Amino acid sequence: MGRDTIADIITSIRNADMDKKITVRIASPNITENIVKILLREGFIENVRKHQESNKYFLVLTLRHRRNRKGTYRTILNLKRISRPGLRIYSNYQRIPRILGGMGIVILSTSRGIMTDREARLERIGGEILCYIWGVLPGMKEQKWIHEGLITESLPNGMFRVRLDNENMILGYVSGKIRRSFIRILPGDRVKIEVSRYDSTKGRIIYRIRNKDSNN
Repeated sequence: MGRDTIADIITSIRNADMDKKITVRIASPNITENIVKILLREGFIENVRKHQESNKYFLVLTLRHRRNRKGTYRTILNLKRISRPGLRIYSNYQRIPRILGGMGIVILSTSRGIMTDREARLERIGGEILCYIWGVLPGMKEQKWIHEGLITESLPNGMFRVRLDNENMILGYVSGKIRRSFIRILPGDRVKIEVSRYDSTKGRIIYRIRNKDSNN
């Protein structure tokens, strides 16, 4: 089986981002250049330049970073290979997944070239799903939702099973003020839970609702 070029690209970028490197160098076949152009256009990387070494061409990617009062930090860029040489995954334009409600992108190989899921829907064409890409970009605040729910089960290590008012079941955990104040939470208690839009399967319990709060 041949080498998976796209998987190599994804692994190189992911590892460089996790190691907090500013730049990463990758090989530059045509499919790589097309994917990198999308990453640049969508704001997932800051810059790209072509570099020649020993008659071979490489792409040097500058990863995005941002600053806060504690210094420079870099958000984790998430990339996931979907279709592989041994298992090709295809989709028509109506069934292309939406990553994080549109916050992430799907990159597809279509009859009209490499494009994002948004472009494929506009063109009304499907294709091979190459990869998913998502992350919190500079200037983008992580959005969170506050839900109310019922504790249905107490689990080890301060974890709980919570049934939200919309009937979804998620895992809840205690931290911060609730943990420091030793507020006891038991099955049957109603709580407020903070859920990130990037992972709707679990959330942080931020408040135990007292009976009089529920009555109000």
